[in-house]
Amino acid sequence: MPKKELLEGITLTGHTDIFKPTVKSFAVADGESIVEIALGELFPPEYHPFQVNDDETMTRLSENIRLYGVREPGLVRPREDGGYELLCGNRRKRACEIIGKNTMPVIIREMDDDSAAIAMVDSNLEQREKILLSEKAWAYKIKMDALNHSGVKGDGLSVDILVEQTGESKNQIFRLVRLTHLIIALLDKVDVKQLSFNPAVELSYLTQVEQTAVASAMEEYDVKPSLSQAKRLHEMNKAGTLTVDIIDSILAEAKKPPKGEPTGAMKFRKYFPPEYSAKQIEHEIIELLKARAAV
Repeated sequence: MPKKELLEGITLTGHTDIFKPTVKSFAVADGESIVEIALGELFPPEYHPFQVNDDETMTRLSENIRLYGVREPGLVRPREDGGYELLCGNRRKRACEIIGKNTMPVIIREMDDDSAAIAMVDSNLEQREKILLSEKAWAYKIKMDALNHSGVKGDGLSVDILVEQTGESKNQIFRLVRLTHLIIALLDKVDVKQLSFNPAVELSYLTQVEQTAVASAMEEYDVKPSLSQAKRLHEMNKAGTLTVDIIDSILAEAKKPPKGEPTGAMKFRKYFPPEYSAKQIEHEIIELLKARAAV
């Protein structure tokens, strides 16, 4: 849904009604006030899928704001309990905190919950340099839910809107949204590439208990499920035959050696004459073991 349509019918609160002593107006854009608000009055949304991390990107953003100020105002809406819900600009707020800046410019807009959720997702998807798969998954789910709740009927129509806006296929959007069914331990592994996307989608159909067993086995054996393993687990889950012990045994399966790497007795080739066959090497090893056991 185009942003212009989302804003139709929204009545902006007047300048004198919304300003508090801690709020200073300094500009006007498109009929809306851009105001400077104390950071203490800005609160993150209750459901915010986008992370705010003190990483290299944050360091660059902080230095940029130190040099040039906040060039793009955040977007907020008034809260019933006072202060403002910061829909877009939580990273900018953190950057301001880091450099000791006490206020931040924002646009104040009256919005219902669905419009606020859609605006939050749209603005963050457009402005963030890097988006984790978990962030994109939850963003898509939040927007689809908000679109459906606000009048768009059915997942088919809401996903059509996302297809048009993001350029991603319906199948890919639905597969991304499936990631929101993963437990945090597995979803975190997707973000750090310890669990690949396709296996993660298959694992999202497992119960929380089963997923917890998968996460534990991954840690114990220092492995990540292959797509074929994840599909086996999914099929057994559908058949009602999957158990914690089966999950453990599947993930404990020995990895196939890299292509071209010697296996079996041939792993010890360098210790024997070049004319020895694999069978001869194996025989010699067995004899040596027998001799040692007899000592």
